[in-house]
Amino acid sequence: PPAGGDSEALQRYPLYPHLLAARLSGQLALIRPVAAQPGGNPRLPLDDEIAAFLAQQGDRPVTRKLRSAWLAHLAERQAWPTYLAQYREDRDTQPTLRCHWLAARVALGQTDGLEAELTDTWGTAGSLPDACDPALAWWRARGGPGDVLVERRARLALEAGEAGLARFLAKSLPAARAAPLLQWAALIEQPAREVSALIAQPVKDVEPQALADGWSRYARADAEAAAAAFPALAQSRGLDRRAAGPYALSVALALSWSRHPRALEFFRLAHADDFDERAHEWYARAALWAGDWREVAAATAAMPGDMRDQPRWRYWSARASEKLGDIAQARELYAAVVPTDNWYAAHAAARLDRKFTPRLEPLALNDAEVDALAAEAAFVRTRELLLCDMGAEASTEWRAAYDELPPARQVQAVGLASRWGWHDQAIATAARQKLFNDYDVLYPRPFDADVRSASRRTGLPEELIYAIIRQESLFRTDAASSAGAIGLMQLLPETARLTARRAGLPEPTRAQLTKPAVNIPLGSEFLASLVQRFEGETALAAAGYNAGPNAARRWRPAAPMDLDVWVENIPFNETRAYVQRVAWHALVFAWLADRKPREVNDWQRAVRPAASTAVAMTASQ
Repeated sequence: PPAGGDSEALQRYPLYPHLLAARLSGQLALIRPVAAQPGGNPRLPLDDEIAAFLAQQGDRPVTRKLRSAWLAHLAERQAWPTYLAQYREDRDTQPTLRCHWLAARVALGQTDGLEAELTDTWGTAGSLPDACDPALAWWRARGGPGDVLVERRARLALEAGEAGLARFLAKSLPAARAAPLLQWAALIEQPAREVSALIAQPVKDVEPQALADGWSRYARADAEAAAAAFPALAQSRGLDRRAAGPYALSVALALSWSRHPRALEFFRLAHADDFDERAHEWYARAALWAGDWREVAAATAAMPGDMRDQPRWRYWSARASEKLGDIAQARELYAAVVPTDNWYAAHAAARLDRKFTPRLEPLALNDAEVDALAAEAAFVRTRELLLCDMGAEASTEWRAAYDELPPARQVQAVGLASRWGWHDQAIATAARQKLFNDYDVLYPRPFDADVRSASRRTGLPEELIYAIIRQESLFRTDAASSAGAIGLMQLLPETARLTARRAGLPEPTRAQLTKPAVNIPLGSEFLASLVQRFEGETALAAAGYNAGPNAARRWRPAAPMDLDVWVENIPFNETRAYVQRVAWHALVFAWLADRKPREVNDWQRAVRPAASTAVAMTASQ
């Protein structure tokens, strides 16, 4: 800081606390931590400055990064008195910081109740940070954690699939106590081999939970092999029909995910008490894929009431009733689904031969109230952070400010984010309040020129391009995924470069993919190439955009199949929801263009097999 201190003008700047935090963080980073001598407290002048800043700012978001960095620095210096004075269990919840707290208590002899704290810390299915080692060493010197707690943690690890950690923990146990743990670990690591060995050795003991886990993994890895081995497993292990039910269900689920014709056979072998929500869902989907409408009706009727009443399963109950000739019941169920505004609502309207109009529900926004919100200090800071391209910090500030608002004002926050053009925050804030139907606010068109140009170039409808943008990035130009996808249409850099070469466009740099004028043309070209690859099958193209073209190709039906049935059986939950939402978004964007009821009869069309497959099938008939 300058010798005379910061100017009054700078101190009045809304982000002055953020500047102070950045200054203190920078100064802290320049100090090389040096461990204290035993019992020492190497307190630095900077520690006092940071402590004063944190005390002044309280729990504001601006303190979070600095606080964590300072505590880590104190731990490296073994400045334990200062660490204990500053650590707060309710705020400093990161496992490493908690472990440093335990180490500080050991170092300073503040060990009352420490064994109970360590018992609680020990009970995790994952590995503990190295920072826990001093406290654990202190505990072990006093006889902890002991065989009971070691075995308990090993079992937690096995339940979480952490076979390596379980093996490590088992090393300290007596052989008899370790044996079942090691057997379970082997079932996790090599399920096919271990299950086969247990079938071959009927007298060999195995814990039921371990066998069920290994069998489920075996079925997921090779459903057909598990189906073939099921009778031998039941015979070898002496399982009657009731006891064999969960094993049959594991096979049924694995078969249904690959749309195998034997899936229904194994669902029928399971007992009703074995079904959870996932099993109910895939039982119905397997029946749909098989075209067995009586089984669809039975599967939906067997669902718990709250599940059966969801729009998804009301719709499929209606489809089953229609197929089985109960037209009145079908129409009643379809009519109940139409107002729910989603993929199933549009399909229900199509089944009723109706045009569809989304149910617009404008938010109760008030310009004066939005203005008042914008003037509050926390939102002024948020806006300034956005203008400084500090999106992550802006989001943190926004969430803290939003959480302090009464419900009536939280609605106005949606309007404020929308006014700022912060569309992803507007949509997310509305979703937190379960507000989805103000399509004017939640379905903006901020990139019309680029979308219109891309539509003309590729022949894709503008509403489809916007639907992909909304689903992929919520209109965030700088969106980046953990897989490395970038920008509005979430393109991997290599995909973007290959697409650019094929389309005769300039190859983009990574940074250029955050620019709408670059990302939208390339994303549209890639989507258009998928539509062409899948011979105009937009649902397949959308599935390929999300899960990859090869996955979508594997899922393509061998014979024409109703669109709704095919989408319902996409095995990836994320991709199934993605295809449904993209279709719904496209419908809403199209409706917003003219506010006229939309013709949705094409939602009833069939998904076709690949042309080469269709030709081969015709030739064989």
